[in-house]
Parts: sequence; C-alpha cells; structure tokens
Amino acid sequence: MQQHIYYTKYALQFADMQIPELVTVFNAQVGNHGWSCMRAYHDQALIDEFQRRGIDTTAITGGETMSFSHPVRYDLPNNKLVVIN
Repeated sequence: MQQHIYYTKYALQFADMQIPELVTVFNAQVGNHGWSCMRAYHDQALIDEFQRRGIDTTAITGGETMSFSHPVRYDLPNNKLVVIN
C-alpha cells in the first residue's frame, strides 16, 4: 500500500507544476545512476504527468523503459519532449 501512497505524493506535486518546471525536474535526474523504489515512483509519476498532458514522450520512453540519459527541452509547437544533444 505504501508504494501507491508515494506515487500519489509525487503525482500530486507534478500536477501543480508548469511544463518548464517538469522539464527541469526531469533534467535534474539525467546522469543519476542511483536507483531505489522512491526514485521509481518519482520517475514514473513524472513521465505519467507529461503523458497526462498529452505531451509526446517518445524521445525518453520506449515500450516498458524510460531513459534519463540525456537532457530534454519542451517543443511547444509539436507538444513533445526533444533530446538535447
């Protein structure tokens, strides 16, 4: 039951953020190789919030995986996340 509580905590936090803030949160995770259950809840809630807003996340998600290998920016005209090289 705690897992759901932590996911919900992050989901509510992200729901109150503007898209540039969400991008900043995402980019803060780039290069972080540590992993824990809490980070999994955080990252999943973050990706879910992008998708809830209809933002195309294919640059960072693929099937069952997500990548925090590269920073992203928000492409407003195309409503999608774009990897910054």
